[in-house]
Amino acid sequence: MLNLGLSKSTGMLYGTASITVSFTILVIDILLREPIGITMIIDSIVVGKSVDFFNMLNLFPKANTMLSGILMMLAGLVISAYTQYAYMIASLGCGPRDTLLVGLSKRIRFMPIGAVSICLLSFATFVGWLLGGPVGIGTLICAFASGPIMQLAFQSVHFDATRVHHQHLAASLRVLCAHRA
Repeated sequence: MLNLGLSKSTGMLYGTASITVSFTILVIDILLREPIGITMIIDSIVVGKSVDFFNMLNLFPKANTMLSGILMMLAGLVISAYTQYAYMIASLGCGPRDTLLVGLSKRIRFMPIGAVSICLLSFATFVGWLLGGPVGIGTLICAFASGPIMQLAFQSVHFDATRVHHQHLAASLRVLCAHRA
């Protein structure tokens, strides 16, 4: 939603808006003193441009009914939750949004990570709406269901994202350079 609003208000491609938001959040992550790993840099660039690429290919048909759209979205949120787990457990750093989520969850211990996610996504939805992004049922499902679905997925695999110690970018670069030599 935030990326759509930024894209609409500036005329930039969705993926470019995503990269802009990612690097803005990266600055916040640095201010929170969260570890910046190689995954964050890759995520910041690749995700946005991948969305532009797959939108251009138009591989997936649009849902024909609201029910099928909601079911597709919920299935996507479940898949997304387990992929978050898969890349977080690798300890190479989270993407900027997940780093912010984990960083805030570490600081707001009385609130479960799913609730912190709802707060972040609600804020992003609101700002996206202010920028002219469209708000529909899918937007609201994403804002209010992503966090709880992620939290349930993490609980199902006994994973606490706030306890993972991510590798810093400098360490990742040393490992990459050592393997090249």
